Amino acid sequence: MDAPLKDPLTIPDIDPEEARKELLAKYPPKVGRKRSQQIYIKETDGAEDREIMANVRTVPGIITMRGCTYAGCKGVILGPTRDIINITHGPIGCGFYSWLTRRNQTDASAPGAENYIPYAFSTDMQDEDIIFGGEKKLKKAIQEAYDLFKPKAIAIFSTCPVGLIGDDVHAVAREMKALLGINIFGFSCEGYKGVSQSAGHHIANNKIFTEVVGTSDTPVRKGKFMINMLGEYNIGGDAFEIERILEKCGITLNATFSGNSTYNDFASCQLSDLNCVMCHRSINYVADMMETKYGIPWIKVNFIGANASAKSLRRIAAHFGDPELIKRVEEVIAEEMPEVEAALAEIKPRTTGKTAMLFVGGSRAHHYQELFREMGMTTLAAGYEFAHRDDYEGRHVIPTIKVDADSRNIEELEVEADPENYNPRMSEAEMKAREKDGWKFKEYEGLIPDMPKKAMIIDDLNQYEADKLIEMYKPDIFCAGIKEKYSVQKMGVPLKQLHSYDYGGPYAGFKGAINYYKDIDRMVNSKVWSKVKAPWRASEPELTACFVAG
Repeated sequence: MDAPLKDPLTIPDIDPEEARKELLAKYPPKVGRKRSQQIYIKETDGAEDREIMANVRTVPGIITMRGCTYAGCKGVILGPTRDIINITHGPIGCGFYSWLTRRNQTDASAPGAENYIPYAFSTDMQDEDIIFGGEKKLKKAIQEAYDLFKPKAIAIFSTCPVGLIGDDVHAVAREMKALLGINIFGFSCEGYKGVSQSAGHHIANNKIFTEVVGTSDTPVRKGKFMINMLGEYNIGGDAFEIERILEKCGITLNATFSGNSTYNDFASCQLSDLNCVMCHRSINYVADMMETKYGIPWIKVNFIGANASAKSLRRIAAHFGDPELIKRVEEVIAEEMPEVEAALAEIKPRTTGKTAMLFVGGSRAHHYQELFREMGMTTLAAGYEFAHRDDYEGRHVIPTIKVDADSRNIEELEVEADPENYNPRMSEAEMKAREKDGWKFKEYEGLIPDMPKKAMIIDDLNQYEADKLIEMYKPDIFCAGIKEKYSVQKMGVPLKQLHSYDYGGPYAGFKGAINYYKDIDRMVNSKVWSKVKAPWRASEPELTACFVAG
């Protein structure tokens, strides 16, 4: 099952260079030159030694699909943690949006478990707070939250107005921490602070690393093979399916960053023996820092797709090198695959030859191509909302990436080996011996090598370009986020939302693959999309009017 899956058909008979020119034709010359460096056409069937421009600011006036720094910090990273009260310091719209639009699930069924995910906490800043400052209101909100819930920790998230007026959320956090005796910490994650939501991920992870990770030596779980899963956010229940598979194999999932997570999971995650990274962009630096500080090695995994899940399980088992674990993993794969193969055999005749486009965040635009290949579908174009060059080209380019002013806005932590808790799980000689045999630690080859020849890779796709791509290529399905959903569907193309899965999921693991097969089969073979006509394309206008000159 580990053989590489090749795309079953070639890109439609469209010259990608002509398509690229069409995308750029409407831009002013200066803007066009910049955008041209963010549109990459795959020339070979493997890796390529060319650069794509990424992690640069969107040109003002272009309707980007990106989110803001605050959304990445509060909505993505801290949102899935059930027992930290997350207070948005800002207008109610920011807090409501970051709470409403994510489908993070959590299991709070254990006795005494706390779950604050159903609540939206906000200081609800008004005009007078912007004029006179909101620190008093923030202190009052923290006190009220503590009195009502008695949480283990409270996190404060700064929105754009907070940065503009200068409220010091960190000073407030220190004062209230001393007063209440619980961990309270703040994030300077104003929406405008970074290029995209990626900056918010970094800000959130840095603070969790410095304020929470390693603060407890009491294990939440115990097991022979202890791992952390980094960059998995339990959208639609993905983490539950991954946990089920790992538990079935005898692998203990100690902490997930941050799907189905708790404060104590983060606090004791340094007790694990291996970090497995799912979403490379949102958290790879945490894996590096944990290796430096605690001696925990990391590997890249992918539990999106049945074949990818099997491969990742084998990699984890091979890392530990235990014969019984290796045997058990093979038994689990053998137990799980027949149901997957039966579901695939049913839908594949209807999905083979269909085409897809994926423009989503994190590693999803890469990972989900595995599922489409299993279904006999080809990815025509893909890209990220907030990637850096290494997410496209692989980690080997990191030393060559220029650090610009926007990147310097985000603190880079200086991490050293912990004098008490540093415990290298493998000696340097053992790791080098493994690497000599072809084993890859802390390695990610990026999206580009797995894309088919003539495919288009586009960083920071915008609404205009999405419309043009659909007009030119006419894909059978378009995968993106909530902001793009309805405009794409009005063009007669089904859109699968891969940021929050609409009402579907889980899509991870073996059972998740089956769910995905069925959902995509239903969407690409529905006749309703061919009947859709956007209001502005109708032959008769919906409204008519006349003007009378007085």
